[in-house]
Amino acid sequence: MPVKNRFAELQDEITAWRRDFHENPEILFDTVRTAGIVAEKLREFGCDEVVEGIGRTGVVGVIKGEQTGSGKVIGLRADMDALPILEQTGLGYASKTPGAMHACGHDGHTAMLMGAAKYLAETRNFDGTVVVIFQPAEEGGGGGKEMCDDGMMDRWGIQEVYGMHNWPGLPLGHFAIRPGAFFAATDIFEIEFEGRGGHAAKPHEVIDTTVMASQAVLSIQTIASRNADPVDQVVVSVTSFETSSKAFNVIPQRVTLRGTVRTMSAEMRDLAETRINEICNGVAATFGGVARVDYTRNYPVMVNTPDQTDFAADVARSVSGQCEDAPLVMGGEDFAFMLEERPGAYILVGNGDTAMVHHPEYNFNDDAIPAGCSWWAEVVERRMPAQ
Repeated sequence: MPVKNRFAELQDEITAWRRDFHENPEILFDTVRTAGIVAEKLREFGCDEVVEGIGRTGVVGVIKGEQTGSGKVIGLRADMDALPILEQTGLGYASKTPGAMHACGHDGHTAMLMGAAKYLAETRNFDGTVVVIFQPAEEGGGGGKEMCDDGMMDRWGIQEVYGMHNWPGLPLGHFAIRPGAFFAATDIFEIEFEGRGGHAAKPHEVIDTTVMASQAVLSIQTIASRNADPVDQVVVSVTSFETSSKAFNVIPQRVTLRGTVRTMSAEMRDLAETRINEICNGVAATFGGVARVDYTRNYPVMVNTPDQTDFAADVARSVSGQCEDAPLVMGGEDFAFMLEERPGAYILVGNGDTAMVHHPEYNFNDDAIPAGCSWWAEVVERRMPAQ
């Protein structure tokens, strides 16, 4: 089955939704306007149930097939939130909100799932129930966890759950997926070194926090190079080095480091946290200072289950003719929380030769809409075929 003809007919309408979302981006849980439009459209489509306020500002729509005897219930999830980035695309529909931008394509994900919902509500050519999930706060807020914590999976009896993300560099409308660990766990850390500040001309009278922190930055890199098995994936990146003084002639009392850790297994996650604490406390003690480490575990590893991954790949091949093996991705994805509660799979759809996600010149490619919508619809019709 190639791209469904209905989505070619709907493409202009879906594109208009997408560009409206792009022009009016909302960050984290502040997706009030977006969620309101989604809920209104789902009701217009004739969804059997539409519930707002799941996971604070999430929306859930329920569509029952022409038959429901199978008892099967499948969840389809799209994310709605934008990023705190100043857009530099020059588009006629560029963001009207300074400092906010749909730089990851969540506008496209939301519009594609809305298009699929419209088609599924029209046709209902399946035996079971579809739950369409529109999630806020994927970009660091853990909206997926909030929706799960609100009891979404049990409330609607979801048995499997599927997600999709556009992917620049992957040919337009093509797909890629992998079983098992796919996107990394994403942790953050903040480390404060305290010593004794003083005059830069009298270093012998101080306990130098800049030396401590600099040594820690270099030593932290040995977690990947000397502590982790070379076949395991771990990234430790210090992204901020901030002192308590901005003067040229003052050695600061305090220095704060911030950064992120990315891992693909629980073992590596434990190792990274343990070693950051040991290294920083050891370095501080060596120089006569003190280190305070605040390590926060955010998104877990996103793991595709084997059966659902094979199925998702088969559907992708039926839509586009092929499905590539995706690489491991050290970025995070809070769809991981949903996959911890239910079996399912997450797939990439090609955005073509565009700027990468999280770049101020990125834009979702509207020509990917028919393929993405067709994949959503075919997941439902093949997983829950009408008798």
